[in-house]
Amino acid sequence: MRTVQVRAGRPYEVHIGRGLMDAVGGMLMEALGGTRSAAILTDDTVDALYGAQVERALSESGFRVCRFAMPHGEAHKTLATWEKMLAFLSEQGMTRADVVVVLGGGVPGDVAGFAAASYQRGVALIQIPTTLLAMIDSSVGGKTGVDLGGLKNQVGAFHQPRLVLIDPDALSTLPAATLSDGAAEAVKYGVLGDTELFERLSRGGWTEDAEWVIERCVAHKAALVAADERDTGSRQLLNLGHTLGHAIEKCSGLRFSHGQAVAVGMIYAARIARGMGLCGPEVEEAIAAALAANGLPLSAPYGAAELAAAAMADKKRAGAQITLVLPREIGRCELRRVPAADMEKLTRVAVGA
Repeated sequence: MRTVQVRAGRPYEVHIGRGLMDAVGGMLMEALGGTRSAAILTDDTVDALYGAQVERALSESGFRVCRFAMPHGEAHKTLATWEKMLAFLSEQGMTRADVVVVLGGGVPGDVAGFAAASYQRGVALIQIPTTLLAMIDSSVGGKTGVDLGGLKNQVGAFHQPRLVLIDPDALSTLPAATLSDGAAEAVKYGVLGDTELFERLSRGGWTEDAEWVIERCVAHKAALVAADERDTGSRQLLNLGHTLGHAIEKCSGLRFSHGQAVAVGMIYAARIARGMGLCGPEVEEAIAAALAANGLPLSAPYGAAELAAAAMADKKRAGAQITLVLPREIGRCELRRVPAADMEKLTRVAVGA
């Protein structure tokens, strides 16, 4: 088993190992110092695969367990779903002494994490991610939330988990497209600061090294969280590809998945960086090759004006400025604040208009 320490305001551990889903009861009891009521919050797809297994593992360790499954998909990452989760926790008599166990990918992780953050002003949270994207990104760092008006994560809270348990065996049940989604975020970590990881991902076929890949990504996320837990400085580097990526998601009506949109967003960020003289064409070429090796798209059919308008509504905008993450080379990126008024011009460079 591999372990990464996350040195947030309340430190916690991320454990990575095959078979951990069956060990959740004992590990949770150790982390919490005993048993209590545990509410498993998940989605219907993951519930059918792992819900009974995790419930059994917790029950056998002495936890009183209840389970709630939301409909799957980004379209259900809403205040209405969050409210249903809160009502379920109340109906089950959950208290601040109890624990929410989030089982699933990024969508249930974000919504259920927000429910844990807000129910009775905060209850203990355990993350058991089942998609690559959630394993290497959304389950670590304490960001929770829901979408609003078609915009990503407009409502939410920071709520760090007490423990994260990652079982790479769950990757075997993922469709190829879902696995590719997570690979986009893994490539992002390589571009940000890990050339060895980037080179491994660029060769494709990395699943044989899944535990190593997950550990490297989580370690990078943990370091940025430790340096900037509330996302006001260096942690914003994790938004590489996300400003225009979120715009692509919105313009597509979610037909582009998060990973697909971030992949294209990274290509666009490299083009903007090149236009500013921050890097040469080889950076875009290397990113494109790594993304293609993992079955990800390299472009999106949306114009500069449409994308810029969507990006202007994103939560990353601060008044009259927006912060872009731009690569200088593979393994080194920088934050660059630009006038919001320049966004359409920069987006024209990104899409090659």
